[in-house]
Amino acid sequence: MQPTLASLVQHSALKLTVLAGSDRLDAPVRWAQVSELTDPVPYLDGGELLLVTAMKLDAEDPAAMAAYVRRLVAAGVVGLGFAAGVNYEHVPAALVDAARAEDFPLLEVPRRTPFIAITKAVSAAIAADQYRSVTAGFEAQRELTRAALSAEGPAALLARLATHVGGWAALFDVSGALVAAAPSWAARRAGRLTADVERLRDRPAPASAVVSADGDDRVELQSVGSSRRTRAVLAVGTDAPPGTAARYAVNSAVALLTLTTERSRALQAAEQRLGGALVRMLRGGETGHAHDVAGPLYGPLLDGPLRVVLAEDTTGGSGTPSPQAPEAPEALDALAEVVESGAARRGETVLAAADAGRLVVLAADGGAALEACARHARAVGESVVAVGVSPPTAAAEAATAFRQAEQALSVARRRGVPFVEHEEMAAGSVLPLLADDAVRAFAEGALRPLREHDASGRGDLVASLRAWLSRHGQWDAAAADLGVHRHTLRYRMRRVEEILGRSLDDPDARMELWLALKASDTRPG
Repeated sequence: MQPTLASLVQHSALKLTVLAGSDRLDAPVRWAQVSELTDPVPYLDGGELLLVTAMKLDAEDPAAMAAYVRRLVAAGVVGLGFAAGVNYEHVPAALVDAARAEDFPLLEVPRRTPFIAITKAVSAAIAADQYRSVTAGFEAQRELTRAALSAEGPAALLARLATHVGGWAALFDVSGALVAAAPSWAARRAGRLTADVERLRDRPAPASAVVSADGDDRVELQSVGSSRRTRAVLAVGTDAPPGTAARYAVNSAVALLTLTTERSRALQAAEQRLGGALVRMLRGGETGHAHDVAGPLYGPLLDGPLRVVLAEDTTGGSGTPSPQAPEAPEALDALAEVVESGAARRGETVLAAADAGRLVVLAADGGAALEACARHARAVGESVVAVGVSPPTAAAEAATAFRQAEQALSVARRRGVPFVEHEEMAAGSVLPLLADDAVRAFAEGALRPLREHDASGRGDLVASLRAWLSRHGQWDAAAADLGVHRHTLRYRMRRVEEILGRSLDDPDARMELWLALKASDTRPG
């Protein structure tokens, strides 16, 4: 531990005597400094034991000594050592009274004790404390390394780290979700840091922050990751700033977590190539070859019902490429990380690969990866990503699932929503699909001759066509809706056929005209 005034007083060779401030001797001493200046404060840093002979001090002047002591206290000096028998036979009463008034430690240094002996004692104690801290730090590093390499991995590392810092530790993934905490009671406390973790995560790495939790806790957040993108966040809770040994332990934990969180670039590139090859095989219906190539890495994914997910960046920017998805914009890179983190927490297999500017994900049906994908897409909104998801399918039907995911993605873009599952399209109405500029253009072109006819005041053909189609060609019902005689309606429908040059007996013609009418209803404004 650091030297204190008490340890110096107890040093048998120094023979120091306490004259004032006896209840403040536990203050740590950062250095012992000799100064005969009447105002040494500009040259001090705080935490010093100041040693004087009073060569230039008017040590018997009560007012001068009161001002002198107050300056030392304000500067953070922890104590004053006065050499007796040099310029003054004993410590002057004025100085003793001033020190007692401020409860400021004042030590009498006997003539036979040179100042250099005190300086050496302080220096030796500081060096010993630093050596102990470094030794403890290296021991912590060895223990943390063994924990990181154990079967429990990060969980074991956090447990050892919490012991070394005398507090608690927690790890959050890139999505801000709590991965592990130690001791177990710390999980609830760490759960309150989600907002702070998300703010740190959004800053370029490396980044750190100090926040508070549950009143007295001092919580230090450290980003984890070797690139500028944060891959995880480590939280360390203590009741005071970490000392040297604890700081070694925290820094070692960050380094080890970075190694366990960041895979090598070669491995990432290999997984990307393998994932891309599997996507191409499954899209092309080569299921047998896909099973052969998948191996233990992706094999479990192909053995059960899976979902195909296609995602596009809707920001319009290219983002910053990364090893995770070198062809994907930054928004898709972030989505891939969230999906992989969600799968890792549940021990699921997931494939996330870039493909021509899109992100392709193969995920287990009903699993955490799909859940994390949906949650993240909806959180960032349609202005960032658009995601389409196929129904659950076997690997043998993956080619169909890719087409279904493509259809769902198209609907997501048209509707302006971030996440669409193919089942929603089948269960819902087709009408939202008509809200498309190309469809509206078709509708305008198909109905323009009838609208021009109506604009001339020669009839109401558009309304009559709508009523007739909505009543499935039932003359009496449609005429009643319009409030006209059925012969009038028959005449109008003949005029529609003449103007459009199409027979209303043709089911394709009726379908196209009905869709044109519905599309025209979706016009903005």
